[in-house]
Amino acid sequence: MLGPMRRGLVLVVALGLVVGCKKKEEPPPGEAPELKGRREAAIQAGRAAASAAAAAARAEAQATPGADEMNLSADFGTMTIPADNPQTDEKVALGQKLFFDKRLSVDGSRACYSCHQNEDGNGGKDPLAIGPGGKKLPRHSPVIWNVGYLPRLYWDGRAATLEEQGTAAWAGGNMGVGKENLEKKAEELKKIAGYRAEFDKVFPGVGLTAATVVKALSSYQRTLVCNDTDYDRFAKGNRSALDAEEKRGLELFMGKAACVACHAPPFFSTAFLVKDGAYFNVGVGFSGKKPEEVDVGRKKISNSDADFAAFKVPSLRNVSKSAPYFHDGSEATLEGAVRFMAGGGFKNPGISSLMTDKKLSDGEIKSLVAFLGTLECQAKLVEPKTLP
Repeated sequence: MLGPMRRGLVLVVALGLVVGCKKKEEPPPGEAPELKGRREAAIQAGRAAASAAAAAARAEAQATPGADEMNLSADFGTMTIPADNPQTDEKVALGQKLFFDKRLSVDGSRACYSCHQNEDGNGGKDPLAIGPGGKKLPRHSPVIWNVGYLPRLYWDGRAATLEEQGTAAWAGGNMGVGKENLEKKAEELKKIAGYRAEFDKVFPGVGLTAATVVKALSSYQRTLVCNDTDYDRFAKGNRSALDAEEKRGLELFMGKAACVACHAPPFFSTAFLVKDGAYFNVGVGFSGKKPEEVDVGRKKISNSDADFAAFKVPSLRNVSKSAPYFHDGSEATLEGAVRFMAGGGFKNPGISSLMTDKKLSDGEIKSLVAFLGTLECQAKLVEPKTLP
């Protein structure tokens, strides 16, 4: 979006061209009729272009208000809690211990926290997630702030609940236990007296099973809420929470750059707002690959060609702290990710129509990156002092 001063200059110049072009043009002496026609056509084209520029500037000025005049959302609403897994403080505390415990993995080398560490913005530091034995997994580990509000989990949306996602991660490549061995692993954990006593208290009459392990983990993850950013303070009325450049970035985000189309506040992802999640092909994962090597993304779940190479829209909360970026971790820097998206992505037959070159200047890119820094979460994941 143009700043007020630049917007005014565009209007003045454009309108000046329109007015100036109205001055009667005197044909050069002896000008041939056909040349006169071409000259007049060029004059008319110039008037039309100037008028279009002025109209575009007016429309842009009217479409996106200044940052201080924006009515911004910071209300997450009510989190949906499964009826069969109500939140309790004791269950959350138990899940917190499990989240940090490497004994849950097949070989004792990985915990849930291994892929979601504070120093990495609670996303993965590696381009692709790492499983037991140092095995690379197919996709990048995403940030998990506000994950309890998501209607679908995983980059392709294949899990409907945190409990379903947790079971799959425990059995699959992240922890490597295997679906058929989850109860066996639960029996191993039950031999730990501290865990056995806590599970008997939190899940009376049931105790420690694979299902109750996942329920406790899910309850803890539902407490991982990020709603204390500079953006949130600004949206709630503290207009000094953002500086001038961050405000310019917000105006671009909501206007010219059109980031808001997929990264709407307050979650900064439309995937939180749609029942089945939101997925787009933005051209990530194509460069340097043969067609058969491209990750098909959501298509594998939906069996729809329209979902080819489409992935869930990630939240931008804590994005300034969670490099690398995208589902394949292919972009090392935030500025690089912004330039890729603002430039229209990597063209391919299924790319979203939203992916167009927004023609942002280097200064506008800088302002956008500055605004994204205001989404930094202040909370941290807290490791228990001791484990059972």
